[in-house]
Amino acid sequence: MNNALALDKNIAITPASERELKNRVSVWTAIQNTFTFAHRTLLKSIRNPESFMDVTIMPIMFTLVFTFLFGGSVSGSIANYLPIIIPGILIQTLMTSCGAVGVQMREDMDKSITNRFKSMPIARVAPLAGALLADILRFIVAGIVIFTMGAVMGYKPEAGILAVVASILFMTLIAWGLSWMFTFTALSVRSSTAASTTGMLIMFPLCFMSNAFVPSDALPSALRFFAEHINPVSKAVAAVRQILSDGTVGTDFWMAIVSVIVLLIIFVPLTLKVYTKKG
Repeated sequence: MNNALALDKNIAITPASERELKNRVSVWTAIQNTFTFAHRTLLKSIRNPESFMDVTIMPIMFTLVFTFLFGGSVSGSIANYLPIIIPGILIQTLMTSCGAVGVQMREDMDKSITNRFKSMPIARVAPLAGALLADILRFIVAGIVIFTMGAVMGYKPEAGILAVVASILFMTLIAWGLSWMFTFTALSVRSSTAASTTGMLIMFPLCFMSNAFVPSDALPSALRFFAEHINPVSKAVAAVRQILSDGTVGTDFWMAIVSVIVLLIIFVPLTLKVYTKKG
């Protein structure tokens, strides 16, 4: 009893009105939280191998279908069409994968998992940033699969293997920037089904109204203007083709980089805002 009284005298209890409460964590803690959630996302993908189908099986199927159906009519032969279609399939696959992370975040919201995360003493943005960080692995896997498939079909970039690595890294950067736009769209709608549908509605015009699958010269005048001067996908695809053929970067490369920066400036704060407010 005496020990308890002595212990009570040594404990200074600060009144609630005088306590300094913090609603933010340090930058280092936020980084640690982000990597923790990136690890969580990767574990979910590894334990569900079918989640990698969109970056493994689908690009192989699209490469085969597009090449054998349109190779002769567009370029005269399959060999001539491969330098056109491989960058196109790469950007299409990455954009499809971009929409996946937004749909996953929307599903977490629908299941109230996001509310649980927001009640924890962690950086509130960590679940979102971690999921987008983990998505980079999917982009790299997609690039490796597509260029491997191209090599099997006889495609050998003139600039060599380093150009292939540079192209994958460049497209990964482009896709990561686009993923913020797709995630914002997915979080803004009311269900994961709507998120998936909206993502496809965005992806199809950007991919098919571009130079990804056919030269822009073959498009009607209005579509050609959109593809050459407005659509950032065309700039990215043209930049990759130049990297693979010449091993150099030009105006299209820098225009694509500027487009990504603009997307990040616009959609990063919008995505963070809608994520923190919705639950």
